[in-house]
Amino acid sequence: MKLGKLDNDTLERLILDRFRHTRPESFGAPRIGMDCATLDFQGDLIVTSCDPITSADAKHIGALSVHVNCNDAAAGGAEPVALLVTLLLPPSETEETVAMIAKDLQDAADHAGVDIVGGHTEVTDAVTRVTTCTTVIARTPKAKMLSGAKPGDEIVMTKWAGLEGTMLISSDHADRLSDLSADTIERARSLSQHLSVVPESRVALRTGAHAMHDVTEGGVLGAVWELAAQSHFGAVVDRNAIPILPETKAIADAVGLDPYRLMASGSLLIACENGAKTVAALEEAGIPAAVIGRIAERDFRFADGSPLDPPGADELYRLF
Repeated sequence: MKLGKLDNDTLERLILDRFRHTRPESFGAPRIGMDCATLDFQGDLIVTSCDPITSADAKHIGALSVHVNCNDAAAGGAEPVALLVTLLLPPSETEETVAMIAKDLQDAADHAGVDIVGGHTEVTDAVTRVTTCTTVIARTPKAKMLSGAKPGDEIVMTKWAGLEGTMLISSDHADRLSDLSADTIERARSLSQHLSVVPESRVALRTGAHAMHDVTEGGVLGAVWELAAQSHFGAVVDRNAIPILPETKAIADAVGLDPYRLMASGSLLIACENGAKTVAALEEAGIPAAVIGRIAERDFRFADGSPLDPPGADELYRLF
């Protein structure tokens, strides 16, 4: 593809024609000549977050761009409403790739219940692989703001450790998994359907969540640290209570990575007074969950007394 912004006809054909206007807060889908999006929140607080996706193959980047950002808002106790997506493509990419990414963006937006209301698309030799940077716009009533974690709160985890990393490794590094069965690889790749934490955020808000944090880079152990640190407390974690799928363990062992420090978009940590109540409500909604620890006054440690180290670079980057 030629360097620079896509021409208007190509932009409409490959991208804009695929985006829909579904939310009452947004005044319309993005179109040529419109450099700003207009949203009506009718007095609620506006919550925003912005994240790039740099380590995913083009076939995953649309879904991850939507879910990683919507998950940030949902973990903050807000309802995701709209997204602004910047898409940067190397000259070697094709129009077919652009159209595929646009379709994946809209499919994921439908799943998350948000509108894509703007952004930017450009072909540039400043990147060597497809890269996105997405901003989510969300809303929350002032009365429903999260109060923050407190010592004694139990930590509930939804789904499984290393969820996103398992999916990415099985798809993008399959050449390193030749000793694993085809069934294991297929189960790992199917985890892409579990990337959103918006549903469990809604359940947690109904059952008394004090704080939430989505599990991204640094894995579940890094997310526990960040969940507690945002309220200036510590945490105690029972590693044996952390849910992990057999395919995640098999893939992590095959490539020599720690699955508990492997990115896991799709998993949510919830600090709450009654972990059993929250787990029961989540499981009633069809969302696997478990109590994996508690908020402590100051120290970060495992249940056996060994120290819990702060988050570092995600395990996935060791493969590059």
